[in-house]
Amino acid sequence: MRRGSVFQLVGIAALAAVIASLVATLIGWLPNPASEEAKRIQFVYWFTTAISIAVFAVVAAVMAYSIVKFRARPDDDSDGPPIHGHTKLEIIWTAIPAVLVTAISIVSAIVLAQNSKAGSDPLVVKVTAVQFAWRFTYPNGKSYGFLTLPKGRHVKLDITSNDVIHSFWSPELSQKQDAVPGQHNMLVVTPTRTGTFPVICTELCGLGHALMRSHVTILTAGAFAAWQKSGGQAAGSPGLAVFQQYGCGGCHVFKPASSTGTVGPDLDKLKEEAAKAHRGPLDKFIEESIVKPQAYLEPGFPDAMPHTFGNQIPPDKLRQLVQYLSRNTQ
Repeated sequence: MRRGSVFQLVGIAALAAVIASLVATLIGWLPNPASEEAKRIQFVYWFTTAISIAVFAVVAAVMAYSIVKFRARPDDDSDGPPIHGHTKLEIIWTAIPAVLVTAISIVSAIVLAQNSKAGSDPLVVKVTAVQFAWRFTYPNGKSYGFLTLPKGRHVKLDITSNDVIHSFWSPELSQKQDAVPGQHNMLVVTPTRTGTFPVICTELCGLGHALMRSHVTILTAGAFAAWQKSGGQAAGSPGLAVFQQYGCGGCHVFKPASSTGTVGPDLDKLKEEAAKAHRGPLDKFIEESIVKPQAYLEPGFPDAMPHTFGNQIPPDKLRQLVQYLSRNTQ
């Protein structure tokens, strides 16, 4: 190959690499990581991306050069010249991809091993998925509908499900883990910055899948200790804390709690619906709707609410929730 042709190939490859690099770096493909594990995962992503850009640049250069240099004339219908394989070239283009794939495998294996290490004293939080909400239980036995973690400490999430398969994911934490009934899948998280980030179910789990969302709040070590000492209660009445703890807002509209779920009936119209249902006083109607949701279904809504809240919600919390809903409904 002539020197001029080599320069042309190198120039095309450099141009292709620059364009691909600009597309890769100028567009915000990934969220700002909020954990050590997320940083390692993004390192693998960019390591693989760099290799992909290099391969793309070489292939694009050869293709572009070949299209221009060896194109047939419009009136040339003859067969191309017979050619034979080039053994050395075939060995090279087989060996190089093998080396690159092996490098990606090694880096990925190291990152997976590092991301599974929870240290000697991790904070263990039990994560339970249920249609269509998340429940997070801490070592002191308290449960919430949202996740709160300390910055700089290893956290082990013990993830399971009460009904169907769900999947826990927070983009800023990067890692994703299925919640499977009867299984306890572990996920290690080491937060690196404070803030509040979404928690999303990424496994189609039923009618309310799209609204099965919560959030994770990362606090400084001191703020987290104060949060635990205060009981981690949500601001407002105890009933609001119960409402949030059991994920009621994931399926129901209720303005006092700023919830916008549309899977289940509108809780702002509880008085109106209780009058139509003829199921007794408002408090009794609300309690029955929670512990025995199948007893009365509002027209237009399926029997999608779990039938397990009667056993899951302690009597005192159930009473607080009923009072909260009855006092704040229209």
